Amino acid sequence: MKYTEKLSPSTKKTILSLSWRDIKSPTAGGAEVHTHEMLSGVDMNCYRVIHLAAQYENLTDDEVIDGVNYIRKGNVFSVIWYAFLYYKKNRKNIDFVVDQCNTHRFFTPFWVKREKRIFYIHQLTREIWDINLNPPISTIGKLMETPLLWIYRNDYTITVSNSTKKDLLEIGFLDSKVKIIPNAMKIKPWKKDEFLPKEDQPTFTYVGRYAVYKGIDAAVEAIGKLKSDYPTAKLWILGKKNEKYVEEKIMPICEKYGMKLGDAEKDADVICWGFVSEEKKLELLSRTTALVFPSNREGWGIPISEAAYVGTPSIVYDSEGLRDAVDEGRAGYLCKEKNSNGLVTMMKETIENKEQYDRTRKAAYQFSKDYLDLNISKLFEEFLNEMY
Repeated sequence: MKYTEKLSPSTKKTILSLSWRDIKSPTAGGAEVHTHEMLSGVDMNCYRVIHLAAQYENLTDDEVIDGVNYIRKGNVFSVIWYAFLYYKKNRKNIDFVVDQCNTHRFFTPFWVKREKRIFYIHQLTREIWDINLNPPISTIGKLMETPLLWIYRNDYTITVSNSTKKDLLEIGFLDSKVKIIPNAMKIKPWKKDEFLPKEDQPTFTYVGRYAVYKGIDAAVEAIGKLKSDYPTAKLWILGKKNEKYVEEKIMPICEKYGMKLGDAEKDADVICWGFVSEEKKLELLSRTTALVFPSNREGWGIPISEAAYVGTPSIVYDSEGLRDAVDEGRAGYLCKEKNSNGLVTMMKETIENKEQYDRTRKAAYQFSKDYLDLNISKLFEEFLNEMY
């Protein structure tokens, strides 16, 4: 279906989903995976699903993926205008509009009827503004976040964790209208006899983007400190390598502690694997002692569940989203002290308390399996049924 084509009347309910990235965008992440899985799994005999997002280089203007009609138009800013025009042209044949907020949003309260609107948000940004940017931009961003969210406070809303729901309720969203739909997972839990043997030396892994607020530097610092007691300890970093971040954040810490930085499986204390295949990622996660995920805020923290699926517990900061993913510390290691010292304490716990470690591994596996083994498309359909 092309942007220029007008929607025909249909006996099916029509969902228009809006976002600045989609499943094929270059920087697509967990939110885009979740959105696609949620939309593509609905009963296509009952629903017609259209997803309008920004266009990026080398992507087609329109295509169908797993039953979802993807339309791409404009850039991160102009896509808002194109979405407005598309809705106005087809509003009589659109039943629901999903406005996905990932810092970016479409301001649908100003141009879509309330009964059709669905606000969709993974997490608030709050302190991330201060971590990622400098004043005055960071100050403006923090000051504007709540007012911009407030305009959606009466809308039906989807989020992925209790932490984010709590944040929304605190600024005036209605409990009866906010529904938690857990993150979608691309993988299935391994059978326990498929778990790989752990590395002989203490090995910790970070998975994700090289972003300041995600705390990779704290993980590197923690390894440096841990080496005073465990000289062979290692840190593996998985994700598309950001050379600037490595040079400015990681190298100075490695030099401070006399650690060697390397690539792939070369002999080094800190290894930047770069982007790896899904299969390789799961292999490395299963071999590692624990995932280290010291992010300051997340919607959930998908790598935590991925690690649990292959027999590895996680060490996380007591941050929004992450505490949900480790069941408040019952299915993982929760650092109340959100710094490298807190990470070191928990790293030592995984090494020295074998009995507790085995219990935590089992709890992490079971909790992630139970929580995420839900039909998110079915939950979404139930949510739509509540709206009409």
